[in-house]
Amino acid sequence: MILNTFDVNHNQQQVCILGSTGSIGVSTLDVIRQNPQFSVFALTAGKNDTLMLAQCIEFKPDFAVMHDEQSAGRLKSALHSHNSETKVFSSTSAMCDLVKAHEVDIVMSAIVGAAGLLPTLAAVEAGKKVLLANKESLVMSGQLFIDKVKKHGATLLPIDSEHNAIFQCLPRKMQKSGHNGNLLEQGISKILLTGSGGPFLKRDVNTLSSVTVDEAVAHPNWSMGRKISVDSATMMNKGLEFIEAKWLFNASVDDIEVVIHPQSIIHSMVQYRDGSVLAQMGNPDMRTPIAHALAYPSRIDSGVKPLDFTSVADFSFTAPDLSRYPNLKLAMDACRLGQAATTVINAANEVAVSAFLSNKVGFTDIYKINAQVLNKMPSAQAITLDDILDVDKNARIYAFEIINKEFA
Repeated sequence: MILNTFDVNHNQQQVCILGSTGSIGVSTLDVIRQNPQFSVFALTAGKNDTLMLAQCIEFKPDFAVMHDEQSAGRLKSALHSHNSETKVFSSTSAMCDLVKAHEVDIVMSAIVGAAGLLPTLAAVEAGKKVLLANKESLVMSGQLFIDKVKKHGATLLPIDSEHNAIFQCLPRKMQKSGHNGNLLEQGISKILLTGSGGPFLKRDVNTLSSVTVDEAVAHPNWSMGRKISVDSATMMNKGLEFIEAKWLFNASVDDIEVVIHPQSIIHSMVQYRDGSVLAQMGNPDMRTPIAHALAYPSRIDSGVKPLDFTSVADFSFTAPDLSRYPNLKLAMDACRLGQAATTVINAANEVAVSAFLSNKVGFTDIYKINAQVLNKMPSAQAITLDDILDVDKNARIYAFEIINKEFA
């Protein structure tokens, strides 16, 4: 993570949002709505042209990009009927071109999954201020990604509530030096990555195989998309965040510890060698880390109510039960194995979760698929971008083969 100074005195900061119709994108627009020092230059999305239409009418971006030509065509026709001047395009290449535009000051990377990698890398290569909510970019291409951040002088700020919390608890020198920083030299002994444990923290483990989609996507604290909600239920999300933290904070696997905190009030902590532990706290609302990163190093209104300590019943902390959350252990093991393994895990998990959401496999089958795919690709190489994309492709093929063979 490299932080460059940027001109906080601009009258307006021009923002491009990758994934504007998802939960992070919607929250980002809400923060921008309350802070006129930011304006929207471009919005991109998947296939939700209905919500994109409403966003374009309100925020009047210069450009909008949809994933495919069909949704782009519908959006273009609808905007024309509203006399909108927003220009509409489709494809990943169009997203990559937009984030490089000289008008863009800030890029919010909020596309879920591997689909966010290429446009996020394009923003980094253009030296932009990148707000990273797409953890898969680092999970898939950690060293390559960080090397590009350094080479192109990009600004990288974490949006995941946990990583944003860790960032806020670091000394300012460490915030600025990022990947070049040294935790031990800054007196840091441990990064404590918190997780709620999801909706099945206390459910009988023997009944997890019968978990339904509706049960899995019902997170007790956070409002998230369906894929991320399932990842939270399996704690694969925390495993991916573990991998992301390694790259963001130049940490080793042993520098990071996962702690279950069901209340989701303390978003993560940093433990110092003198015995001090700094924690970032707040109501569970993604607008807080979004506002922090948008305005860093200043502070702006996020629209989130302050934490009322008199209404907080208690704080509790436990170690994660890895027999309950085997996906968490699998991701941590992959982190030790290296880049190819983390790329494989991410790809397999995207396929497995999609199959679960389509009722093709059971909840506990997600782990079985992920583990089998990782075991099938022990010698994969992932150094260049082409290597990474090849590993990702092959892992998905293996995952589909397993699903079609064992669960059809």
